[in-house]
Amino acid sequence: MNSTPIRVFLIDDHRSILWGLERLIESGSPPMKVVGSATNHADALKALDGTAPDVILLDIDLGKESGLDVIPNLIGAAPNAKILVLTGVRDKAIHDKAVLTGARGVVEKEAPAQTILTAIAKVHEGQLWLDRAAASRIFVEFSRRGGSQQAVDPEQKKIASLTDREREIIAGVAANAGATAKTIAERLHISEHTLRNHLTSIYDKLDVANRLELFAYAHKHNLTKK
Repeated sequence: MNSTPIRVFLIDDHRSILWGLERLIESGSPPMKVVGSATNHADALKALDGTAPDVILLDIDLGKESGLDVIPNLIGAAPNAKILVLTGVRDKAIHDKAVLTGARGVVEKEAPAQTILTAIAKVHEGQLWLDRAAASRIFVEFSRRGGSQQAVDPEQKKIASLTDREREIIAGVAANAGATAKTIAERLHISEHTLRNHLTSIYDKLDVANRLELFAYAHKHNLTKK
């Protein structure tokens, strides 16, 4: 079993919260390690250099700054890190926008300590930390954004390039939105390595970037059945 700690970078404009989060995270299970922290956008980008975090825990209310505006730059500065929003803001539209901008999920600051730790671990594994209602809203928004070209659907050529096996894998992903790659691979009776190879090909053919976009694409274009 891999005992390497999950490397977490914290961004929050309140130093007292950073202090508390660091102690919570470093006492967590699975093992986690705080590799850096910052109270604003500029300091975060400087501090990220060399820290190689697995997960960035981001507050979207950074005083005079909006964490929503920070997300694209964080992705550019730490492309291998997954962003999890930790917020006291209850506006669901802002939560959804954070995910549409590139975050892998949202957890509220009022959540139990173990929920925050679980969210970090699940996002690190590659899962999305979304409840069903949020997932539904976001997938509808993905569809709405791409729904203006229905008369002549240029996507049919992309879909036609898929193999039968790739269609089966897409259906498997669509049926298991919150599952890990390992779980999906087991259900498809293939190795996790083989699944990742197939997904790389599928992403390239359909011009999608990740499993969230593939899930939305599959539902929009009726690719949810084998």
